[in-house]
Amino acid sequence: MNNYELMVIFTPVLSEDEFKAAQKKFAGLVTEAGGSIVHENPWGLKSLAYPIQKKTTGLYWVLEYTAPSDFNEKLKIQLLRDEAVLRHLCTKLDKFAVEYNAKKNSGVKTGTEKAVEA
Repeated sequence: MNNYELMVIFTPVLSEDEFKAAQKKFAGLVTEAGGSIVHENPWGLKSLAYPIQKKTTGLYWVLEYTAPSDFNEKLKIQLLRDEAVLRHLCTKLDKFAVEYNAKKNSGVKTGTEKAVEA
């Protein structure tokens, strides 16, 4: 089992219920494949750096999960098929990223956050 982080940008025309349903759909795909959800973070509506399909905003969602390595290709196919998904990026996390995310999610201040406060 490897650790991954998935960021998805959904179309901004989704209602709140449709946005939550889409999140559950992709989180369910992970658990059905034998993976587990580590952390889920819906960012909500944000501006895009450049227009995608004539849209300037998107609904952002970040999912950190563990899954077998062959699962990502199946997930990619589902993301490409879904018309509500504007863009997606799946990143494999190394041990340092996993440790950093665990600290961040538990509320412990990291080195960069301490430097910003000073």
